[in-house]
Amino acid sequence: MAFGSSLFLQPYQHAQLPKKAMQQHVLYRSIFSEPSFSSSPFSSLISYASTTPVFSCACLPTSTMAAAAAVVLCLWLSLLGSATTSVVAAATTKAVSIALNSSLSTARSPSAWRSASGRFAFGFYPVPGGFLVGIWLETAPNRTIVWTAFRDEPPVTGGALSLLGGRLQLTATGTDGIKYISDNGVSGSYASMLDTGDFVIYDGSDQIVWSTAASPTDTILARQTMRPGYQLISSSSAFNRSTGMFRLKMQQDGNLVLYPIDGDDTAIFAYWSSRTSGAQGLSLKLDSQGALFLSADSGTYPRKNLTYAMRRAPDAEVLYRATVEEDGVFRLYGHAFYLNGSSPTTSILWQAPDSPCTVKGICGLNSYCSLSADGQPQCLCPHGFRFNNPQQWRLGCKRNFSVGSCEDGAVRGAPTASMTLLNAVWQTEDAYSTPSSSSAQDCETECLADCLCGAALFQGGRCLKQALPFRFAQSDTGAQAFVKVGNFQIIDRDKNTTAAAGTDKINGTAMVNPAGAKKTLISLAALLMISGACAVCSVFLASFLTALVYKRKFGRYICKASLDGEAPLTSFSYVQLMTATGGFKEVVGKGAFGTVFKGTLASPRGQKIVAVKRLDRMAEEGEREFQREVRAIGRIHHRNLARLLGFCNEGAHRMLVYDYMSKGSLADVLFKAEVRPGWEERVRIALDVASGLRYLHDECEARIIHCDIKPQNILMDGDGTAKISDFGLAKLMLAEQTRTITQVRGTRGYLAPEWHKNAPITTKTDVYSFGVVLLEIVCCRRSLELEAAAAEEMVLTEWAYGCLLSRELPRLVDGEVVELGELERMVKTGLWCVQSDPTSRPTMRNVVLMLEGNINIALPPPPEPV
Repeated sequence: MAFGSSLFLQPYQHAQLPKKAMQQHVLYRSIFSEPSFSSSPFSSLISYASTTPVFSCACLPTSTMAAAAAVVLCLWLSLLGSATTSVVAAATTKAVSIALNSSLSTARSPSAWRSASGRFAFGFYPVPGGFLVGIWLETAPNRTIVWTAFRDEPPVTGGALSLLGGRLQLTATGTDGIKYISDNGVSGSYASMLDTGDFVIYDGSDQIVWSTAASPTDTILARQTMRPGYQLISSSSAFNRSTGMFRLKMQQDGNLVLYPIDGDDTAIFAYWSSRTSGAQGLSLKLDSQGALFLSADSGTYPRKNLTYAMRRAPDAEVLYRATVEEDGVFRLYGHAFYLNGSSPTTSILWQAPDSPCTVKGICGLNSYCSLSADGQPQCLCPHGFRFNNPQQWRLGCKRNFSVGSCEDGAVRGAPTASMTLLNAVWQTEDAYSTPSSSSAQDCETECLADCLCGAALFQGGRCLKQALPFRFAQSDTGAQAFVKVGNFQIIDRDKNTTAAAGTDKINGTAMVNPAGAKKTLISLAALLMISGACAVCSVFLASFLTALVYKRKFGRYICKASLDGEAPLTSFSYVQLMTATGGFKEVVGKGAFGTVFKGTLASPRGQKIVAVKRLDRMAEEGEREFQREVRAIGRIHHRNLARLLGFCNEGAHRMLVYDYMSKGSLADVLFKAEVRPGWEERVRIALDVASGLRYLHDECEARIIHCDIKPQNILMDGDGTAKISDFGLAKLMLAEQTRTITQVRGTRGYLAPEWHKNAPITTKTDVYSFGVVLLEIVCCRRSLELEAAAAEEMVLTEWAYGCLLSRELPRLVDGEVVELGELERMVKTGLWCVQSDPTSRPTMRNVVLMLEGNINIALPPPPEPV
């Protein structure tokens, strides 16, 4: 100001408004003011700032002329403020109350409840196959979904949504069941769709008793906070709101991290973080000016901005949201609603990570990500590989020859494989050997000579040898990587035609060496003409079939690793583990493979509690073979598999070191706990175990058959996540002892019939055991109870089937209040899994779909006693 006067614009903040009169956020709030957060029953997760600034003039004249000028300017600003206030008042209206007994319908109006401004709506929205319930922002040309109820359940073909008895309930057409969306058991007096994008239910004192913001799906909106321990999970696609492949977690240590959905909370799976580890108590917040930041309510740590407040648009109201999208990228959006009535526009204001190809899991195993001309991620197969499913290229690729072919060729001296250059990089932590190499050509040669090597990356003077599958790969024009491919052709046995290697044949394909194909056919014809050789062939065939059955039963259960080089596991000495366990003092578990002891090891972050498994009755396979198999187990990572940290292989001492699970085993949770887990927790545990088994059966290059699925081998971590243990250990045991050990472990009730019929052991053997465990999870009781109240209840599978036929399923859960449709789905799934004929059992991939409600389940046949 001239003449020595000073003029201050001072934002005044109104007192907190009652919840019943919650107002819309105002665009004209000072960007220099920090948001204030009101308290509510949901302040542990979500907080709001609802403030309306009013500008006043504070004139400090130093002369008469200055005073006059300042007064004129103050009056002008006051008029401007009045005009601004009128615009604000037009946009700021009292929230609309929704009375008890109000309802929405898919068949008639209304199908949604709208906020006061009409920007947000809550209700039914159409999707292929029916309707879902959610909240959306009215953007052009399509609505933007920001929250979805029952996201992993199929759409309803029709139905009603009602606020009855103070609770929000969904009734689907054609079903008798009622699903409660507001599921905290607290009744309210009325509800409201707020202009903050939150649907809330209030009690008679205008206090929030339920809020959609307390359980976000993939999005947070302005004035919302994500507290430590919570996460956003992406949707499957823009049109499929079910749980997707990626998650953003606000960790307890203060770090905000993006992971693939199946990855553990470890650095090996993280593909972006806020780099704020160690700042406990930080929360993720998005304010009304588009500032996305991390801060602690206590003020202990300085605020870290991911984005800063955006410049105000003079002709529009901008609403902000941050979403974890289906491609795994976390993006901040601004939705501009223009005051002149023009169509809304949407802009991407920020994203992490910068490139979609750095997202771990965007492409499947043995494929790599490359950006298209328009910047979109695309998954590609290396030369000599083909997609597992051409219609779903994110499911990864498979190669055109097997490890067995390589080993056979090495014996014959035939050139069965070659290396192809690939300009890509992948997860280097999976390398089983990292020898020094003087050149990329030496690295290529080393991998070609090693049958276990499927790919190699020459980096920093080292050759990172990688067994297939490789994962998390992305294009890099500067990389020097090599992938092994087979020198084979694919023969169509039905049509007797030849296709180039890599051609996708659906049925009747075999890999042969083209140089020897003609010779093989001639030799075979000659043998058929020589009758005297028939007896020899018969003997050979019988021996071959015997070996084949033996191999199918006790063959390759785990992915191979290398004999030499470094491994991502820690090798401990016997003395180290004896000291860590205090002389193997505290026994925390005992099973067929050995005894488990609790121990403590030093780590960079202090003392780490571990579980040390001392293996008994090991196969006499030699030190190198033991390390090969253990390292293979160590390369397997999944959020529902117990993580192997290291091993001991010293003389006769062979031990494995795992993460310690503080809640013990599933058996402890189901059968020993004073208070049994709630229904929703049991459903989650069942899906955890199913997901882990699906990974072992379908997502490792060589299938892993567990052979001993039971509650004692399913561990529970501190967050209640179920993790399968002892996978892969069947290969480490003496082959001739494996069945005997299984039978005497006291787990007869989990054994599939084929164990007693000398039939091949397949993945369907694990499916049977899972079916028994699933029914135990449902009922919180063991599969066999000799002291049951009634004789019909002694054998769980038979009792469950009887209750299913008589429509008395609530008896299985002892009258517990559960969703009947979900209970029936779980019981039917368990009964299909325990069918005596392995071919009648579903695969674990289908089991997961059945549990999620994505497959209609027919009535199973009655289970046969084992």
